Amino acid sequence: MRRYLVVAAALVGVLSFAGAAAAKGPDSASISGPGLSHSLKVRGDGEGPTSLGALADASGFFPQMYGQSPDPVLKRRPAARLGAVYAIVYTVPGPNRIRSTVVQHVYPYATPVPLSYMTPGQSYWGDRRTLGGWFRASRGLTRVLVRVGVPATPPTGNASFLGPGAFGTVAAVATLLLVAGAARTARRRGWLTVHRSS
Repeated sequence: MRRYLVVAAALVGVLSFAGAAAAKGPDSASISGPGLSHSLKVRGDGEGPTSLGALADASGFFPQMYGQSPDPVLKRRPAARLGAVYAIVYTVPGPNRIRSTVVQHVYPYATPVPLSYMTPGQSYWGDRRTLGGWFRASRGLTRVLVRVGVPATPPTGNASFLGPGAFGTVAAVATLLLVAGAARTARRRGWLTVHRSS
């Protein structure tokens, strides 16, 4: 009987170690959102005492990505005033030199507390999927984001999480489409003659 207990305890230890080993932290993150003229790059040890480690910990990255017991992640959005949202794209190294990216959205100005959300089912390391969900953070998340360059106060006029330059790109594409459409209409109605060189 004692032998079985020893084997069971050893098996639990091995499984716990395997789970801990699988829960790797990111080695870089890119933050984009309102009030930023460019993406903020955060690099380092995502499991250590670094800005990236503090960001991953404060934002709920680990329970959203891998799960945790007890589980602090919520499946439904908490009642809150969200405010501006920022997109964080994490790069996570995995086995066999696989590097995967997952996206998390953070709400540093949400009240009563900052929040983050990771979409469930994001693929990483080939066949794995993020658990996802909502995470109630603390004001520590806001402080970490401010330290890496996010505005200390909520930006006004633009609460989108589209990345830097996205609005310029959209505007440029829209302008090109309008010009192309106008040129096509002009040719059809005979307002514009296209001369081809022979």
